[in-house]
Amino acid sequence: MSTPDERPSPVDVPLIQIGAPAGGGCGDDCGCADEVYECGLDPALATLLAEAGLDPVQVEDIAHLAIEEDLDGGVDVTSVATVPQDAVATGDFTAREAGTVAGLRVAEAILSIVCTTEFEVERHVEDGDRVEAGQKLLSVTAGTRDLLTGERSALNILCRLSGIATATRAWADVLEGTKAKVRDTRKTTAGLRALEKYAVRCGGGVNHRMSLSDAALVKDNHVVAAGGVAAAFKAVRDRFPDLPIEVEVDTLDQVREVLDAGADLILLDNFTPAETAEAVTLVAGRAVLESSGRLALDNARAYAETGVDYLAVGALTHSSPILDIGLDLREVES
Repeated sequence: MSTPDERPSPVDVPLIQIGAPAGGGCGDDCGCADEVYECGLDPALATLLAEAGLDPVQVEDIAHLAIEEDLDGGVDVTSVATVPQDAVATGDFTAREAGTVAGLRVAEAILSIVCTTEFEVERHVEDGDRVEAGQKLLSVTAGTRDLLTGERSALNILCRLSGIATATRAWADVLEGTKAKVRDTRKTTAGLRALEKYAVRCGGGVNHRMSLSDAALVKDNHVVAAGGVAAAFKAVRDRFPDLPIEVEVDTLDQVREVLDAGADLILLDNFTPAETAEAVTLVAGRAVLESSGRLALDNARAYAETGVDYLAVGALTHSSPILDIGLDLREVES
């Protein structure tokens, strides 16, 4: 299990309401009561989500969407037919393989909107912890039908986010001892960006921009449209003077050009480690440097040791395999 120091720290991520259900609200004691959103989740759970940099309303919306998609306007016919209405059970979310866990509170949120009566949780680990195969992560006691109805939706999210966190942790481990950090991209699943980027933080990575509006990234097509890399940089600086600007380059000459123009961050696209080292020497700390392209776990250390600040890895969110987690049901003793 990870130590508290290894777990993700709360971050300042903008909370964006995407459609709170009518009549919602956390109540007078909720830690998010003074914010702009309303949510129908348990106040303590909503507070934990907000402290992690997640919007409780967005999590609640995703939870409803997942369950509604699974039920498709009907009921869980198998569970209704086979399980007595008043049956109660405990479900143990258990790791089937070793990895880094993320999304436990999101799984709780999904189950909580399904459960119509009793709902109790026992938390065995926290997001960001390294876990072993066979280790219990979370135990939920509730109506058996409700547990079975919400099982797959909760596991889908939990396995997905834990897979991202596990992959990120592998990169973070390789980079340990260097100043370089592994960083994600916007190559995320539609509607799940905030959760997937949270999982990256759980794995020891850091987030790039959350959207097209919170920072500028001048790429090759912008350069073509503007008539040159320096011209593209100047156009963005003139229009949005207060925003950080990152510029993608693919030659050392372009590094010199955007450095002279005043770029805040330079993205070295498809540079070799040797070329990256030259760029680090050329920049000499006057801008932040990020490597992108050609990156893999087996060469990540070589890039990091050149002195770059970030390694951009889109695969963290677009290609990470899930972490195998299952739900083991046991009857509650009378």
